[in-house]
Amino acid sequence: MTKNIMSKEEYLNKSKELNIPHEKPKVLTDTDFITVAKERRSVRQYDAEYVMTEEEIREILEIAIQAPSSSNLQPWRFLVIQDKQTQQELLPIANNQQQIVDASAVIAVLADIEGYKNAECIYGELVNKGIMKNEIKEPYVASIMHNYGNFSAEKALSVAMIDGGLVSMQIMLAAKAKGYDTVPMGGFDEAKFVDAFNVPENFKPVMLISLGKGTKAGFEKVRLPLDTILTWNKY
Repeated sequence: MTKNIMSKEEYLNKSKELNIPHEKPKVLTDTDFITVAKERRSVRQYDAEYVMTEEEIREILEIAIQAPSSSNLQPWRFLVIQDKQTQQELLPIANNQQQIVDASAVIAVLADIEGYKNAECIYGELVNKGIMKNEIKEPYVASIMHNYGNFSAEKALSVAMIDGGLVSMQIMLAAKAKGYDTVPMGGFDEAKFVDAFNVPENFKPVMLISLGKGTKAGFEKVRLPLDTILTWNKY
């Protein structure tokens, strides 16, 4: 028997119906890490009239970029889409997910596969701060340029995407700690996004993150029991 298959747009928007009726996202009075991690939800319904300031968005991103990255090369890049007309342009590219236009902003997290080219700048600053000696920095940077510069396209993308995932999670946790809500989205046409937003060739989309004031809580988390996903030492 053939099962009914939803269209991509139906599938991506159907999850809104699973939300707890009438319950707004929880306002945290305690923003310690454990509380923030437990209370973060993927929120898909936002106050379309709420405006976040550039300063508020920058503060969240400043916290997020404290994330670790391979060789500290920080290959993440952000395109913040806050203009309502531009959000409308993004809407069909993102399968008409309403949070694209209702959220205060959408953060496109991008992975720079040529991020290693910033090694001199990054490690030069360590020298300036007295953290690393120049005679150590020079061969270290040369090794980075050689190794990362000779990665296959597949390996370069994998490394940058992992780092992009790390900073994306930090964005969502920082936002929750600051009283805002988010939802990560992979359901968009990457090729159309790259073309419509003039994304440089070396920047690869990781995900879109809606950011704003939620009006309806994300549904309660359901997670696999830890013992079903945990193995010690070896398989």
